[in-house]
Amino acid sequence: MKILMVGSEIFPLIKTGGLADVMGALPAALTAIGLKVTTLIPGYPAVLAALPSSDVVHRYANLFAGDATLRAGRAEGLDLLVLDAPHLFARPGNPYLDPVGKDWHDNAQRFAALARVAADLGLGLVPSLTPDIVHAHDWQTGLVPVYLRYANKPAPPVVMTVHNLAYQGQFPAYLLGALGLPSDSFSLAGVEHYGAIGFLKAGLQHADAITTVSPSYAAEIATPEGGMGLDGLFRARADRVFGILNGLDTDIWDPATDNALAAHFDANRLALRAANKSMLARATGLAERPDALLLGLISRFTWQKGIDLVLAAIDTIISVNGQLVVLGTGEAALESALRDASAAYPGSVKAIIGFDEGLAHLIQGGADALLVPSRFEPCGLTQLAAQRYGAVPIVTRIGGLADTVIDANDAALSAHVATGIQFQPASEEGLRRALLRSARLFQDKPGWQSMQRNAMQLDVSWANPARHYAALYRSLRSA
Repeated sequence: MKILMVGSEIFPLIKTGGLADVMGALPAALTAIGLKVTTLIPGYPAVLAALPSSDVVHRYANLFAGDATLRAGRAEGLDLLVLDAPHLFARPGNPYLDPVGKDWHDNAQRFAALARVAADLGLGLVPSLTPDIVHAHDWQTGLVPVYLRYANKPAPPVVMTVHNLAYQGQFPAYLLGALGLPSDSFSLAGVEHYGAIGFLKAGLQHADAITTVSPSYAAEIATPEGGMGLDGLFRARADRVFGILNGLDTDIWDPATDNALAAHFDANRLALRAANKSMLARATGLAERPDALLLGLISRFTWQKGIDLVLAAIDTIISVNGQLVVLGTGEAALESALRDASAAYPGSVKAIIGFDEGLAHLIQGGADALLVPSRFEPCGLTQLAAQRYGAVPIVTRIGGLADTVIDANDAALSAHVATGIQFQPASEEGLRRALLRSARLFQDKPGWQSMQRNAMQLDVSWANPARHYAALYRSLRSA
């Protein structure tokens, strides 16, 4: 079976979030079970630079007001189709934002072009690459099933995956013709969403199957509280919505071989983690305190991620003799507040504004616990990495966090199955209680190590999710 995977970013070539990790790892997992996967991505400068050689498989004389070339090649072990359209993608930096941090003015055309090419491939543009299934990811690919539907030709089924419903791709209605969409598509049953063209809404409306990245998130987005204006659509299409947990690339995330660590370890050699905790303290300027509860946080700094809750609860961390190291970027006000917290608690709190992949691995391998206090979380990958690396996750009981972390309640502790600490609601008080509970549990070293071992022995790989996707593809193909 041939799968065309379509997305706007892919690790390690270009990444702004978890979507890139999925796009980089899922194709390999599907290939391992016998599927042929080709991934279509935009030709950003970083992507083209990573493509050592390529074959031109098609040329567009006018793709949204400019020439474009579709190139086939391999990079990082992945079979890629790269849309080389300089007028749309030859821009350095963030793939979605201009240098001053605003959406590119032509994002509608840029990602409509990506969707147009995916649809063309589905319709046989390159016969040898015609897919049996098209798998589209997030709003940037939302027009793929729309273009296929309005082509009025035999087309492959489309799977639409929602990674984060907060980003929907809303554009002015006057762009309908410029995007090559017929006038009758602008309706509630088409692309119209609250008077605008909704890329994600359109994709969800026309896809043959919808997946979300965790079962709990699939249930949450069908409610007014979690649906962000699309809950009615999810309820109407409930028989087409499937929750499939994300996995983790366990070759990249392996504490037994990770070169970012001072010491390699596994579930049977937990004592070696101490060297990583010491290295993490030295690398970030924290005081070396082996007996302190060292908390890590790796995140975008946004309201969704609950960074404001962490800032409000720093006094609780200090009161339990804890330490905190934060890595990430985001909203300017939160970055400033984190810098202020670092200055107020030298040796105990350190915020690194920016992103460093190696430091992210060291935090997972050296911190005692990892904070993930999100207000909503479709799946989350950082808590999967934390469990694999023995950093006990402290998470909100929502979405994929609820699905992947077993709370250290009395029953789970007695049964020796706990892998972390959950709390609810996502509030300052809820996080404070979780921190106090974590500090008490940390004092019981054998119990804490039991949680670490439980977590490290979980299968967080892509093996099971890949089998679920393959089963979904087969059901669509045979329908």
